[in-house]
Amino acid sequence: MKKSNLILILLVSLVALAARFVPHAPNFSPLIAVMLFSGAYSQNKKYILIPLIALFVSDIFIGFYKIEVMMTVYVSLLVVAYIGHLLNKQKNIINALSASLAAAIIFFVATNWAVWFFGDWYNNNLNGLALSYSLAIPFFKNTLVSTLLYSGLMFSLYEGSQYMIKQKKLLTNK
Repeated sequence: MKKSNLILILLVSLVALAARFVPHAPNFSPLIAVMLFSGAYSQNKKYILIPLIALFVSDIFIGFYKIEVMMTVYVSLLVVAYIGHLLNKQKNIINALSASLAAAIIFFVATNWAVWFFGDWYNNNLNGLALSYSLAIPFFKNTLVSTLLYSGLMFSLYEGSQYMIKQKKLLTNK
């Protein structure tokens, strides 16, 4: 991984960390997009942990919650990073949008299952599971919109800047 990419992942992780402390709509967060982006641009897999460390630091200040649910959140974000890694080889707008959509859905399914399975809010039967998912739909809308928005911004700004750098090099080498 280029040193500049490491710095970029550090910066987007800091943005994700800061975003947790700024008032925002529920589940409207850059975190899933940051994990997707980090997975797509980290050639050294240990750098994928940087956004998770930022999340953990924010959890220290915001507060921890049921450990099983918390671990499901962290593991689902690692799955999102893996999706980003798969995206690495064929980055284009369709694949980035598809990966963003898949990441948001996986996060929604996994975390709401964990709230139902490990929590005390819902009956441990199919009706409880259905209720868990149905009550989470308004939050999913924010997750989906924020993931698509932040992914679109990060991928397009990065790829656009890389394209402009290449064009500048081509012009200066002539």
